[in-house]
Amino acid sequence: MSHRVFMKKRSLTQMGTHIVNFLTQHKHQNQQQPLCVFVRSKTTSIQYVNSRARDPTFEKLMDKYKNLLKVIAVHDLILANPKNRSVSVDFLSNLSQRLHLNRGATAFLRKFPHIFNIYYEPSKLQPFCRLTDAALDVSRQEAEAINTSLPLVVERLVRILSMSASKTVPLRAVFKVWRELGLPDDFEESVIAANSSVFQLCDADEQNTHLLKLVGDVPSSGFRAAVEDWRVVECCKDESSVNSMEMRYSFKQRYPPGMRLSKNFRANVKEWQSLPYMGPYEMVSEKKKTSKAGMMAMEKRAVSIVHEFMSLTVEKMVEVEKISQFRKWFGIDFNIRDLFLDHPGIFYLSTKGKRHTVFLREAYERGCLIHPNPVYDARRRLLDLVALERRGLPAVNSKLHDKSCGNEVEQGENMQKHESLSSFD
Repeated sequence: MSHRVFMKKRSLTQMGTHIVNFLTQHKHQNQQQPLCVFVRSKTTSIQYVNSRARDPTFEKLMDKYKNLLKVIAVHDLILANPKNRSVSVDFLSNLSQRLHLNRGATAFLRKFPHIFNIYYEPSKLQPFCRLTDAALDVSRQEAEAINTSLPLVVERLVRILSMSASKTVPLRAVFKVWRELGLPDDFEESVIAANSSVFQLCDADEQNTHLLKLVGDVPSSGFRAAVEDWRVVECCKDESSVNSMEMRYSFKQRYPPGMRLSKNFRANVKEWQSLPYMGPYEMVSEKKKTSKAGMMAMEKRAVSIVHEFMSLTVEKMVEVEKISQFRKWFGIDFNIRDLFLDHPGIFYLSTKGKRHTVFLREAYERGCLIHPNPVYDARRRLLDLVALERRGLPAVNSKLHDKSCGNEVEQGENMQKHESLSSFD
């Protein structure tokens, strides 16, 4: 009886869900509300994310990044031991769920033969995995690029700390974005400790929590935001039709293809572009502004801060969850994800791979950075190897590779069984 009651309740719930979905779709078909930059109808977060205009170029790029993130996780495990840069397949199999290897470790490794090489280790009676020569070359290229750009890395950290009113951010937040900022693996020693006259680690109120503080005499007024460089270039163009006064507070806008731009939307954008605001490196009073104009200026300052933060990243992209770690310290009182969604001409939010990743639109052209850097070039090479999957291997060699890998794994299992049986004898 209880089972029937449960099934009845479940069917009623599903019926109710279908009715709500039908009414919602019907309502959207009959009521086409104009887009607005600042004011929008009350919707849930999921509805607001799903209603955004899609950009096929960024979506295709994120399809590649979904696999890249898994590859990097295994890649880092292999390189974790400098003496023996390999890891057992059994160890990876035990971590399959945590690494999101849905079809298992062996199937995942075989999917990317340009990056991973499975071999049998007779002394340990089990199969192991190591990086291919191409993957090792990419790893060396990235490490060299990061070491060469250490002065830039120091400047990035100084700029991030300068955007905080207290010139302080949590160390755990920096750990979240160490790859995005192009920091070396040992940045605590090679960057923070090596520049003790600039950075200082302090204990926070929370237990086992440290704060990274800017202690050097660095005038934040000397920094110029990335958007300022764009404004100078635009104003100096001969064919520029934009007034220099209008350009003073403007941001570059590049909308997704096919996005409808109504008259009301264009008017709101024009008004927002001319709105004065305090830059990311300027000090503001702690007094909250409650007027409409004050709130709009605060919102624009928040946009300028996250815009500058993303301009400091190596690939001009970051996960929303990671940049949200800095929200309180940057004095942002707005939902950061909503900031990205409210300004589709500046940012693009993708939800591929069960994570929200945001791109700086102006930095990309056809899925690639317009102005690449050495660290980005190395990571792009790894992304290209991931995108190849099994392509590029001769068909005969590919089959032999699969067969040899399978034989090695099977041989290891047989030898383990033989050893265990002989121990009983």
